[in-house]
Amino acid sequence: MTTNHDPRPFLISRTFNAPRQLVWEAHTDCKHLKHWWGPKGCQIFSCKIDLRPGGMFLYGMRYQNGEMWGKFVYREIVAPERFVFVVSFSDENAGVTRHPLSATWPLQTLARSTFEEKDGKTTVTVQWEPYEATDEERRTFNEGHDSMTMGFTGTFDQLEAYLPRMG
Repeated sequence: MTTNHDPRPFLISRTFNAPRQLVWEAHTDCKHLKHWWGPKGCQIFSCKIDLRPGGMFLYGMRYQNGEMWGKFVYREIVAPERFVFVVSFSDENAGVTRHPLSATWPLQTLARSTFEEKDGKTTVTVQWEPYEATDEERRTFNEGHDSMTMGFTGTFDQLEAYLPRMG
């Protein structure tokens, strides 16, 4: 039997009408990310990427009620197939911080994004799970799946609208 404390990965996929290399570039280059990354209504005002194992994606995001920072620390990169990374909220100096709206959100999550191409279309699959988290943080993460689905759906909608402008 599963309890609310057991890790339950968050999983979401979307198929885009674009070749894998283009979708990969949209995910790994700041000149593209600033046009689509983040929930609808947000704007990326700072973006830095060092795309290598141990490297980082550090971004600042402006939204209706303020600003927040986030970072990915890359663990594995197999271009253009997948990357594995540790996600956290951050400050502008890449220091790990708590979620600005949830004191019990995990400090870090482990994420994996995969890119599979078939017939000129690319399926992106994102999987996140709590990383080195307490029971309370895992419970908060599990309870946040619906909100994460809404956020990623909006983000994927923006990527879908942006991809034709890249090609």
